[in-house]
This record gives sequence, C-alpha cells and structure tokens, in this order.
Amino acid sequence: QNFYSVLGPLDLTFLWGVVGVVGAEELRFVKNTPKYYKELAGENLFRVLSKRNILLRHPFESFEHVIDMVRVSAQDPKVLAIKQTLYRVSGDSPIIKYLKKAAENGKQVTVLVELKARFDEERNVKWARELEEAGCHVIYGLSGLKTHAKCLLVIRKEDDGIKRYIHLGTGNYNDSTAKLYVDYSFFTKDEEMGIDASHLFNKLTGFSIIDDWKKLIVAPTHLRPSLYKLIDREIENVKKGGLGKVTIKVNGLTDQGIIEKLYDASKAGVEIILIVRGACCLKSGIEGLSENIKVYSLVGRFLEHDRIYFFENNGDEELYLGSADCMRRNLDGRVETIFPLENKDDRKKVTQFLKDILKDNVKLRIQNRDGSYSLVGAKNKKGTLKYNYQENYREKYIE
Repeated sequence: QNFYSVLGPLDLTFLWGVVGVVGAEELRFVKNTPKYYKELAGENLFRVLSKRNILLRHPFESFEHVIDMVRVSAQDPKVLAIKQTLYRVSGDSPIIKYLKKAAENGKQVTVLVELKARFDEERNVKWARELEEAGCHVIYGLSGLKTHAKCLLVIRKEDDGIKRYIHLGTGNYNDSTAKLYVDYSFFTKDEEMGIDASHLFNKLTGFSIIDDWKKLIVAPTHLRPSLYKLIDREIENVKKGGLGKVTIKVNGLTDQGIIEKLYDASKAGVEIILIVRGACCLKSGIEGLSENIKVYSLVGRFLEHDRIYFFENNGDEELYLGSADCMRRNLDGRVETIFPLENKDDRKKVTQFLKDILKDNVKLRIQNRDGSYSLVGAKNKKGTLKYNYQENYREKYIE
C-alpha cells in the first residue's frame, strides 16, 4: 500500500473512474436496472396521459420516460411548443440535444437555464449558448432569484383543441444523477395544472406579474404562507378533537419560521414525522416543546433527494411533492414549486413509501434529544430480518 500526503482538499471525483474497472465485483453494489414501461414508450405517453396521470419513482423506475417526453415532442408534428426549466443537466445531456432538435424542427422552444446553479455555472453557460444558436428562446429567470423549480410543459394541437402536457418533478433534468438520486416524476394533462405551468413560464419570461395559482404552490410568494396555513389547520383539527399529523421529507430543515411552526404544532398535540437527509436545526423530544416530533435521517446507496409534504387534515389527506426544502433560501430566495397529488392511488403509493422508509432497520437513523443520531436497527434482536428499503425497492422493480 502507498500513501500520499496532499495539501488541501482531495477531489474525490476521480473515484468514478475506479467504479467501472473490471474486477473486484464482490466489492460493488448489485447493478440497479430501472424499470422501463413499454406502454409509455414514444407517443404512447401522450395517449396514456389523456386518460390518467403517471407517477414514477427514480432510480427504481426509469428516467428515460422524462427524456422520451422531450424526444417525442421534438419530432411530433402536433407539438407546437416546449417550455422547460433547467437547473442541472449532465455533461452530455440528451434533453439539450432534443430541445435543440425541436427548435430546428420549427417548434417554439423556451428554456430557462439557471446560470447560478452551484458547481454547474460553466456548463450551464455552454448549454445556454448552444440552445440559443439552435433557435431556442433562452431566459435566465427573475432578477435576484434562482429558479429551482422542475417543470416541463408541452403544448400540443389535437383534434379537440390545444392540450397541455406537464412533467413536474422533485429532481433535476439530469440523466446522470437520476441514476443515483431518489426522486419523483409526475406526468399529467390536468387542465388547471397546465394553466399554472403556462402562468409560471409567463412569469419567468416577464410576461406576467399576476400571482393567481390554481393548484401549484409557488415560492417565493406563496410557499411559506401556504405551509404555515397547512400546519395551522392540523393544529386546529387536533384542538377540535380531530386527527392531525404532519410528515415532511426534505433534504434540509433549517428555516426558523417553519421550525417554530412545527414546535407550535407539537405543543398542540399534532404528531410530526420528519425525514431530513441533511442539516436539521430542529431538536426533537424536548418536553413541553417537541415531544410529539420524531426526526429521522437516511443516507444510503442512493441519495435521498425528493421533497414530500403530507397533512392528515382530519382524514381528508393532502399530499404535495416538489422542489423545495424547508430552508430560507428555498422559501424566500428561489422560484420553487410544490404540487398536490389528488389521485387517491398516487397518494397511497407515496404514503406507503414513507411507511417503508420508517421500516428500514439498516440505514435509518433517529435523532436523540441531544441532537445526535442513532441507528434505528442498532437494538435489533438476534434473528431480526434486515430491511434496507432502498435495496427492497431496487429488487421490487427488476424486470
């Protein structure tokens, strides 16, 4: 063995080159093969969306369906326009390729490229130039605000009129990280969400200043007050003797206002489950303040990246997915979107996923009163079956 001393931080990205080297297979993770649905391939996606919504969970279900939506739209003579936000994309992005092809085919293509996406500034400038040269209308968002929302809008002329097809996600339009990040993709032809998506792009392009949203909850204007209102409703339901519960899964929970509102809910008797992968400034289990709050964190093979907001609402459950963490930058300094899952089966799919995370006794950690974390499965009795939720899902979706 050889050891080399390096002054300063070590750039560990070189390890990606090691991962693909042949040999030492016993040291590697079992290959993840996302499930691809043939019934959604090509123009079938539009036919399916005309009848129902589609909810996919990456990397267990294929991100190729998102790429397919752009690829097919670029070639479809019925498609009039494509509008998309891009925060992070891969180095050889197929989405960029198909957006350029769409513009070359005469589609109206509008792309918001976030030039201030941390670590990706240079790459995004390059993509912006290429898109402009191909004939795309490239915009850079609102002054002083990063655009972190994940939205793809396809406008299509059909026999019965103009239709809007929308993709909303919790993750970036990056085909590389989609193999490593746990995220949701939601495809819909919902008319009101389509109007909201059009309105969002009108705002981003400077053609609208109106904040009149039908279903999307958009930061920085509406997200914070909406979350306050949703938590306050749980408090009122419990005070009236009803059911109240809040479950939030995010990357970070550092916003003082949200933390204080969750403390208020805990003191009122609302059950609160928080699954926070990274920084969490809330302390659970403090008598008289947060004894009704449990905080969990899971760091596994795949990076937990989705954002989920669940509210019991006295039995009339509401569940939202989106791009925003409970951090001041997301609530007040960025364009973010969260969107409701109104279909009962979709909500059931996500709530079951939340239950499965909390069953994990291999990777899941729980926050202690002093702010430290302990493995939930550390006290497993001998003979207890191990349950790694990520591996369970990986195997579940194998073709």
